[in-house]
Amino acid sequence: MKILAIAPRRLRRALLSLLVGASSLLWAASGCGVPGDPQPPSPPIPTAVNDLTAKQLGDGVLLSFTLPNRSTLGERLTETPTMEVFRGSLRPDGTPDPKSFRQVDTVPGALLNGYVKQGTVQFTDAVSPEETRRHPGEAAVYSVRTRVSERRGSADSNFARVNLYPLPERVAAVDVQVTEKSLQLRWLVPAQASGGTELPAISEYHVYRGELDPASLANAEKDLHTAIWKLPLLQIAAPKEPEFQDTGFDYGKTYVYIVRSVVNEKGVTRESGDSQPAIVTPKDIFPPAAPRDLVAAVLPGTAADSSVVDLSWSLNVETDLAGYHVYRGESEEQRGQLLSPELLPTPAYRDNTAQEGRKYWYTVTAVDHAGNESGQSAAAIVEIP
Repeated sequence: MKILAIAPRRLRRALLSLLVGASSLLWAASGCGVPGDPQPPSPPIPTAVNDLTAKQLGDGVLLSFTLPNRSTLGERLTETPTMEVFRGSLRPDGTPDPKSFRQVDTVPGALLNGYVKQGTVQFTDAVSPEETRRHPGEAAVYSVRTRVSERRGSADSNFARVNLYPLPERVAAVDVQVTEKSLQLRWLVPAQASGGTELPAISEYHVYRGELDPASLANAEKDLHTAIWKLPLLQIAAPKEPEFQDTGFDYGKTYVYIVRSVVNEKGVTRESGDSQPAIVTPKDIFPPAAPRDLVAAVLPGTAADSSVVDLSWSLNVETDLAGYHVYRGESEEQRGQLLSPELLPTPAYRDNTAQEGRKYWYTVTAVDHAGNESGQSAAAIVEIP
């Protein structure tokens, strides 16, 4: 300090600047007032679910909501969040009681993907049939949270309320018979409610159908939630009787059928739980009808003293018709030689190989795109002069 006191004014200013700079470096080195070691970024917090709905589905409550894909900061989530399900009850005034809510289920993100259909989570929370039987009509209230970190979860979703009633037990099995025109579904009428009580009156049945990726068939037969869906389960019919004929199918596709019994309780339609899924890949094993009205005419050939046989028949009406085969035999009991290895697209054929002095029996068959061949048409008999 004595040096500063005796030094000229200009030198004092320079020395003071050096001291201030050195003090700043020491302050920075001590870590005071500046960030320390770099910290990892905070995990994202998913936005709260705001469209939760709940409806009774058999011995459970089907929860549906849009899966959050962004954080509270607007960033896109890079992984499927874990879902936490909470269930509570109502106060005497009919409002949800926050103190009554208890966590009843947790579904990790890796498993939650199996419950997501087109961005919507559809998860069923199981409810004991005995509980429903003891307190029919009692209200349950649900809320959900999502999280990508154990430390920080989303805010609570909206509340979803549902009243629970005894419903028919699940349809045990759905039998599917493949016919040429339809897939015929039949099942047994449930004998009682799921809790063992008297069966409520069944008003109708809801039939659902989805289409699977055939590559996931083996997994789907073990656990339907692991299936890869080409088309999700959608209701296609509401028959009054325990049977249905699906005429809107395509051969070669893999279908899943689910049936639910339906009751009306105080003006509200409620469905039973899912039946055992019926998985079927219908194969076309049904040949077309045999061609009809085959006629043959012997006409002069292009060479001298030669003949040709001109054949024609009625057109088949099958929509999957691929073409026709023509056969020629020399006795009534034989199908004979195939004259048209390539399928004929039209109902006509001209045989240029007929020989003089021979008698021939001509027949025609129809072939569909699956390779199924019909029986023979009635024979057209020709005698070459």
